[in-house]
Amino acid sequence: MPVHELAVAAEERGFHSLYIPEHTHIPVSRETPAATGTDELDDGYLRTLDPLVALSAAAALTSTILLGTAVALPAEHDPIAWAKAVATLDFISGGRAVMGVGFGWNKEELRDHGVLFEDRRAVVREHLLLAQALWTGDVGGYEGEFASVSPSWSWPKPVQQPRVRTLLGGGAGPKLFAAIAEYGDGWIPFGGAGLRDALPLLRQAVTDAGRDPATLHIVPMGVLPTPEKMAYYESLGVTECVLRVPAAGPDEVLPVLDEYAFYL
Repeated sequence: MPVHELAVAAEERGFHSLYIPEHTHIPVSRETPAATGTDELDDGYLRTLDPLVALSAAAALTSTILLGTAVALPAEHDPIAWAKAVATLDFISGGRAVMGVGFGWNKEELRDHGVLFEDRRAVVREHLLLAQALWTGDVGGYEGEFASVSPSWSWPKPVQQPRVRTLLGGGAGPKLFAAIAEYGDGWIPFGGAGLRDALPLLRQAVTDAGRDPATLHIVPMGVLPTPEKMAYYESLGVTECVLRVPAAGPDEVLPVLDEYAFYL
């Protein structure tokens, strides 16, 4: 089902947000095992759209639903151009963009973009810090090891300030939580396993950085909802859930949306 049509259908049913994934390409090599833990990647990995282009189309047809990525891969883009594209999506949507960001799991995919797997966290950090420098104030600049921009004008500015909402994806741990505390607004874990134990550690990392943990967005993705599961998430302080829908046509997707609307 086309993303822009899915966005309209979700908004009509009262859903809060729509998130779509990103892969610029998928090398046929399986040097990197499939992220799903299976021998072969699901066909959906092979056919992803450019998320910012697709969400821009959705923005033109909707007015309230948040438009997010789960997850975008900024390490695979020129950071100056990516910053402008994200700012443009937020601008034309009236401040509805959400950047769920991943560090990347596919070594071959990253390598094709000139990024070593072991450098990916540092590259993402610098790309996001550069973007945030360009998103605020008339003139922004950034100097790093993997990304730099001289003091420059870059418009449009996002509606959201000081940055487009940025959720970092990945497994729980000190590295991820330190990154969220430094330059993110929340966590977008895959599923909810371990959340009860992990969330106090994340909130403490944010507190230690001098920020208010009450402002964090906790957004598990890939959720198949049940009443018990949704109540559990709510008890933990989860702010939003990304529910899983099939990569299929309207005949399969719309009944799933209708079923999920029960949880709104």
